[in-house]
Amino acid sequence: MALLEVKDLSIHFGGVKAVQNVSFSIDAGIVYAVIGPNGAGKTTLFNLITGVYTPTAGQIFLDGEAIGGKSPDELARRGVARTFQNLQICMNMSAIENVMVGAHLRLDRNLFKAALRWPSIKKRDRELHTEAAELMAFVGLQAYVNARADSMPYGALKRLEIARALAMKPRLIFLDEPAAGLNPKETIEVDQLVRKVADSGVTVVLVEHDMKMVMNLSDRILVLDYGRKLTEGTGLEVRRNPDVIAAYLGAHA
Repeated sequence: MALLEVKDLSIHFGGVKAVQNVSFSIDAGIVYAVIGPNGAGKTTLFNLITGVYTPTAGQIFLDGEAIGGKSPDELARRGVARTFQNLQICMNMSAIENVMVGAHLRLDRNLFKAALRWPSIKKRDRELHTEAAELMAFVGLQAYVNARADSMPYGALKRLEIARALAMKPRLIFLDEPAAGLNPKETIEVDQLVRKVADSGVTVVLVEHDMKMVMNLSDRILVLDYGRKLTEGTGLEVRRNPDVIAAYLGAHA
């Protein structure tokens, strides 16, 4: 059984059909990329699967369980995490506090215990701090453990978002343009990090415009165009597909 299965997924905004009858499945443990020209519906597809939008039609299954229309926090408890195109970092907090925020769904929410600072709460906080520091080292940010987020370079903040998503202990992580705005050195670092995340056992779904990165990392690739599924396959199959070439370069090219 596939980890994630999408069947005939659609969403309409008024008369705009942003995603139309898209179907695909993703096996556990792979890097799966979603590509397409600007406006193809890639981020909208992410928003549908991760609970930001409710589908107009179609079904989404995680381990065989229907999850279409569930809220992001419900999906997070089921092991689904994501990052966004634009940074969603709390700039008035430290780097390690940002990572600790990612674990909030696993915290004891008993306000009485928290107000009295029960020993169990203090112990939990120490454990979370240690875990967050380990995640920062995992993404190559050990030098920023004690830094404020607003003092960090952009490339480091992109990796910090990934660390925060990993703090949720996901089985499935959606990365929306993790290399956007990065210089070549930072892009290589994120490329290596994405493979490291996949090798750790987390299934990665990736939207990215850097085709070199996509072809280097991806086990499978889904191509969207005007909200529809154009094709799906390996990097080699996608590169050679005439419909993909036409979508990116124009039919005449």
